[in-house]
Amino acid sequence: MKEIGGYIEFESYYGTLYHEGAVKLNCGRNCLAYLIEACGIKQIRLPYFLCSSVKNLCAKYGVKVGFYRIDEAFRPVIEDAPGADEWLYIVNYYGQLTNDEIAAYKRKFGRVITDNSQSYFQRPASADVPTLYTCRKYFGVPDGSFLYTDKRLERELTADETFERIHYILGRFERSAGEFYKESADNNKFFADEPIKQMSKLTEDLLRSFEYERIIARRTENFRYLHDRLGGINKLALTVPEGAFMYPLYLENGAEVKKALCAAKIFVPTLWGDVFESCDENSLEYDYAKNIVPLPIDQRYDSEDMDIIIAKLEKEGVL
Repeated sequence: MKEIGGYIEFESYYGTLYHEGAVKLNCGRNCLAYLIEACGIKQIRLPYFLCSSVKNLCAKYGVKVGFYRIDEAFRPVIEDAPGADEWLYIVNYYGQLTNDEIAAYKRKFGRVITDNSQSYFQRPASADVPTLYTCRKYFGVPDGSFLYTDKRLERELTADETFERIHYILGRFERSAGEFYKESADNNKFFADEPIKQMSKLTEDLLRSFEYERIIARRTENFRYLHDRLGGINKLALTVPEGAFMYPLYLENGAEVKKALCAAKIFVPTLWGDVFESCDENSLEYDYAKNIVPLPIDQRYDSEDMDIIIAKLEKEGVL
């Protein structure tokens, strides 16, 4: 029986999802799990420059994994063509791959999956390229991912429930990040063994509340602002993506700069740190994980905040 009356719960929103019509799931890695099951994937080739969670998921589902390297522009270096039943998993690092390039990989290699977890606002290259997106990298939500695919599972999925895992997001809204960092990290770890589920009702509701055009514009403007000031010292040749993820600044002493920024409460991550164990110290992947400084440019910030970052970089002798 439907409950009527009583105290009012969290507000329902009626805006449009940016990825309306895509399959709504609980996390990015389970987008790949969904494809493994729906497409019957038995063999896949992953970039070395990737977190171990994807490789671990493939092992969980009994998928044979091969690897490939990337070049300085984050493009795949495929020295031999994938096998007849092998899928190629392409990561769109920092939104630097164009849809024309992705479509070209599709024509050349056939079975291609695009990981757009760092390019939330880039539409799929084509309807026949499975494309996945994750929400937690872009918005204050506790779960959520989208998958474009023409395949569907033949079984019903239960829905995730996240009301007990949203505390750290609400906490940081009113207090400091440090107070809730452990909860945030625990929520990230939570998905390691989670089965494929539907996106939670709470996250879908929140995703209907956001002003996407404003978010896209702010992220793009902040990326461009930093690139105008830092592009001259950045080893990476970058384009300005629409609704960018972060600004990747490569520095020869990037590892030390990251520590200095974090000490000044400018929190920058080390992305794909798993390569420190899987790749040689002289490899490009190792160098990029160590020395790329991913600067925050998201919708919470404006040009004044970018100036604070630049001033700290100047103090560290970067500029």
